[in-house]
Amino acid sequence: MSQHLPEATDVFIVGGGPAGLAAAIAARQRGFRVVVADGGQPPIDKPCGEGLLPDSVSAVEQLGIQFPLNESRRFRGIRFVSARHRADALFRDTECGVAVRRTSLHRVMIERAAQLGVAMYWRTPVAGISSGGVLISGQCVRAQWIVGADGANSRVRKWAGLERGPRPRLRYAFRQHFRVAPWADHMEVYWGNTCQGYATAVGPDQMCVALASNDPRMRLEEGLRALPALERRLHGAEVTSAERGSLTGNRKFHRVWRNNLILIGDASGTVDAITGEGLGLAFSQAVALAAALECSKPADYQRAHRRLALRPMYMARLMLTLDRRPRLQSRTLQVLNGVRRSSRRL
Repeated sequence: MSQHLPEATDVFIVGGGPAGLAAAIAARQRGFRVVVADGGQPPIDKPCGEGLLPDSVSAVEQLGIQFPLNESRRFRGIRFVSARHRADALFRDTECGVAVRRTSLHRVMIERAAQLGVAMYWRTPVAGISSGGVLISGQCVRAQWIVGADGANSRVRKWAGLERGPRPRLRYAFRQHFRVAPWADHMEVYWGNTCQGYATAVGPDQMCVALASNDPRMRLEEGLRALPALERRLHGAEVTSAERGSLTGNRKFHRVWRNNLILIGDASGTVDAITGEGLGLAFSQAVALAAALECSKPADYQRAHRRLALRPMYMARLMLTLDRRPRLQSRTLQVLNGVRRSSRRL
């Protein structure tokens, strides 16, 4: 890791989580000098589902990031489970998703960024921004481009005056890991009357389990009782991580750039955790961002950002429409199963 701040850089990224590191890697691949600063110390963890869908896997591969083989697992589709029905949505034969512990992913992303020559400063909080650069450690580092990758409560977004957007519908999400042999080669989404659950294998003997609900008092243990099919799978399994929680929901902003400042990841908007696409969306955004910086057209990134968010937003709205509607859930899964049977006959 670098020790002394430079006087100037091409791209200064505020936030060293996966979104910030992805932006740094993509920018370095196009020849920019890049600085990343974060007030935390790696590995940086955050409650999330830890699954990447095929498009997101493709974006990760474009960044040259290698998934750790013993700390990740491939899956071939999404399984939806309700009290009475289940349905599988399979990826194309040539595609797969990958699930990986967030801390493991953060570690390999740091290694990739260091390999490319990204200057990274940990435990180094940014104090402010100006049109000419970033205020940090008592000095102003001049930057052609400033990227805000500092999460859903982004200070960079506030400093830049980019807070305008529709009021989001927020929910409460929690995540924990269990030592148990994987029982499926799918990412699984469970529907209950009071919450939704998410389960995916992130290794040969470890499952990531997440839960989202509208109840601020509900925790994972209580939520599992509302999802008996998932609770049975985890019966007697050893807990291997602390329960972590956060707010989740669809949140959009009217703009994600102003002058030489651009937002990425949760700082630029969020999708509900039930989609499992938060991490992957940031990787796809990073590839689009680097292309826009190379031609100095941030408006191109704005258009790409909106396009990339369409599917996750649509999926989130669909899933939330089914929330607390057991009859509609059952009918939807019956239709999905009917589509699969018809496709097999073709």
